[in-house]
Amino acid sequence: MKKILFPTDFSQAATNAFVHALEFAKTVNGELILLHTFEFPIYDNQFFPENYNVLFETLQLTQFDRFKEELPKLHAIAEERNLNHIKMSHRIMDGHLLFNINRTIKEESIDYIVMGTTGATGWKTFFVGTNTGNVIATVAIPVLSVPLEAKFKKIETIGFTTRFREKDKKALKEVLKFAKKTKAKVKCLYVKTANSDVSAATIKQWEEEFLGESIQFSIIPSEDVQETIMDFILFKYIDVLAMLTYKRNFFVELFKPSLTQKFSNSLAIPVLAIHE
Repeated sequence: MKKILFPTDFSQAATNAFVHALEFAKTVNGELILLHTFEFPIYDNQFFPENYNVLFETLQLTQFDRFKEELPKLHAIAEERNLNHIKMSHRIMDGHLLFNINRTIKEESIDYIVMGTTGATGWKTFFVGTNTGNVIATVAIPVLSVPLEAKFKKIETIGFTTRFREKDKKALKEVLKFAKKTKAKVKCLYVKTANSDVSAATIKQWEEEFLGESIQFSIIPSEDVQETIMDFILFKYIDVLAMLTYKRNFFVELFKPSLTQKFSNSLAIPVLAIHE
């Protein structure tokens, strides 16, 4: 059984992503591990010599109480969607989010992470920020990031960007496994720029290797990679976009405000980042 880590701060974005996490768990026959982390504020104990420990105990109890209050709401969502059979366990940890995520990945042998983000208009902040962006950049397992505006719907088309490298092929095979479970088709995009070095023979070899799969390759000549990907999402009716974790700057440029404003509605889709 696959293990899916779901970090949550109980925000609206996290609650929306929880539905995706439940459905993802159903698709991959997985269980959810809910993780809530918090960091204590830094105080100089010379100014709180008598009640320093009491202060931190109070803050910790507040976090536990909030955790206990929010959990029934998540279980209610699972029951409403007839997914209360999905196994769920819970962890509450103090300390830095990224450290606790990596610790949980190791201790629980996590296979996937599902996280919420603020949505299409907040992509730049998301990828530059210290939370989900850092998770994508550092963990060695796939991360499904879910914008607030991305309400769950049946996955019919999965987009996959490729540069026809061997590591792209490995990732594509994983995407195809997931697609078969959801009965979705996969549409691959290669943006061919003037500096592209992929040969026609390589592309043909890929097409022959994946012949018989529910997959379509699109090779589009363009010097504007980011906008071409945006058009691909929009006009190919992509429900989930799968990408290898390129350098962070690529994501920042891909989801810069001028582009996300243009395609804000169509870009409200989950992005599955697969570690290179």
